[in-house]
Amino acid sequence: MLLEPGTPAPDFTAPDQHGQPFTLSALRGQRVALYFYPKDDTPGCTAQACDLRDNENQLAAQGIRVVGVSTDSAASHQKFAGKFGLNFPLVADEDRAIVQAYGVWQEKKNYGKTYWGTVRTTFLLDAEGRIERVIKRPDTKAHAAQLLG
Repeated sequence: MLLEPGTPAPDFTAPDQHGQPFTLSALRGQRVALYFYPKDDTPGCTAQACDLRDNENQLAAQGIRVVGVSTDSAASHQKFAGKFGLNFPLVADEDRAIVQAYGVWQEKKNYGKTYWGTVRTTFLLDAEGRIERVIKRPDTKAHAAQLLG
């Protein structure tokens, strides 16, 4: 079940694109845009990541740190981040523990086929680590504007 505003954000530690452990609670005291996306280096996910990269200064001015999460490996994240100059952590959730904790691992349908995958969702967390806002199916080309709006 998708987490709702007012809920404490589940903490986690998982490898980032550099293979280093990333712990969400280490960002307490700052707002965090925790965005879940389906797959590295696909058109929608690339547009979303590049929009967040290009608007990092405006997000930072509002005290928002960006963290991406997908079920891809740290090596895949490293290649994706390097290819597009991404300037924020990408967390590897290969065992799907994080996507399941946030309720974004759901049954999906595409071209008549049913499968399980990550539903593109962003959780804006407040400085205390509570979910401030949930953006379901964010606009991949204008996601930063949705966070700032």
